[in-house]
Amino acid sequence: MSKPDYAITFFYYEDMMSVVPFYEEVLGFELVLDQGMARIYRIAPGSYFGIVDGVKGHLKHQPTSAVLLTIVAEDVPGWHARMQKAGVKNLTGLLRGTYCEHFFFEDPAGYAIEVQRFHNPEVAKLFA
Repeated sequence: MSKPDYAITFFYYEDMMSVVPFYEEVLGFELVLDQGMARIYRIAPGSYFGIVDGVKGHLKHQPTSAVLLTIVAEDVPGWHARMQKAGVKNLTGLLRGTYCEHFFFEDPAGYAIEVQRFHNPEVAKLFA
């Protein structure tokens, strides 16, 4: 069996178009493909994320999510300032854990998002 080439994570929305400006303008994700009922974005090389119409898609929108999208970026304080300026929901302060520097916030529909950087070079190398 061959290994996968890449992965795409999808979030489902009751009103998909209402979150398009958030992902395209606030987060700056690059739109790769607009399928009408779904939009797929490139977050980084080999890293993809999609939003889906929760009425037409394979799964249905849930009122409360139990999923977290983590964006790994070198400039965590810069991302935090950008999210603060954009007024995102439930923005935490900058946190420093055992492995990473990070913060959390929510998209307009309540999905949880984290931006982080592994501060231990040996751990960061595992994902390079």
